[in-house]
Amino acid sequence: MPITFLLELMLLGSFTGCFAGLLGLGGGMMLVPFLTFMFTRQGFAPELVVHMAIATSLTTIVFTASASVRMHHSRGAVQWRTVRWLGLGALLGTFVGARVASHLHGGWLALFFGAFVGLSALRMFHGARPDAAQPVAQRLPAAPLVLAAGSAIGAISSMLGAGGGFLTVPFLRWRGVPMRNAVATSAATGLLIAIGGLIGYVSAGLDAPGLPRYAMGYVYVPALLACSATSVIAAPFGASLTHRLPVHLLQRVFSVVLLSLAGYMFLKGLHQIGWYGTGHRP
Repeated sequence: MPITFLLELMLLGSFTGCFAGLLGLGGGMMLVPFLTFMFTRQGFAPELVVHMAIATSLTTIVFTASASVRMHHSRGAVQWRTVRWLGLGALLGTFVGARVASHLHGGWLALFFGAFVGLSALRMFHGARPDAAQPVAQRLPAAPLVLAAGSAIGAISSMLGAGGGFLTVPFLRWRGVPMRNAVATSAATGLLIAIGGLIGYVSAGLDAPGLPRYAMGYVYVPALLACSATSVIAAPFGASLTHRLPVHLLQRVFSVVLLSLAGYMFLKGLHQIGWYGTGHRP
């Protein structure tokens, strides 16, 4: 593996980690398009690059969420009773979602990512954020419904390579959970999402033909380690900048960047399924 490729992965981890700390957003939505581009440039099998980018991005959350959960737990912010059902559903949903995603054409996964993230970027640009939801005097629904909600969050996250905070936080806020506890509980749920994704994508990709060296199933280990190490270091730096920079303006810039990356993934998906750049028509 070229040393320049490893350095690029470390730089990517620093970049996404810094933005995650600065804006309170997970880096998965940024990691997936960049990893897709970098894996393609390294000559990985075209039918595997999207699966590997999503799997690797999702697995990095094991490291970043672990650090976050320890901090939130030390401050008593995690609602572990909620995590018990929401996290269990997310764990199962992510595992099943990863197994299902492994059987989907990479082009369709790229299209799903591009459409979902593109809409999220537009929503972010116009100022709608998860913390904009106001607490209401409601309680969380019964355990089976929380379990179902967690399963849905996990399944969607498994196809985006993200920790699910963009879904978990609004759900908890909608049910009246204070913002501080919602973020902390979401971090704990995200850790279980990452573990479910790790198990699901590794087991689903063990026998996949054409995997590159150092791949563990669909997870590319060098990218996992390089991005995780530098993102964990860079995230606190990004968080410290929150009080020095115009975060609202940076959020808009970030949303434009994210929209561009979503567009790249959408075109990548169209190309892979033969609807763009090959002379074919749907």
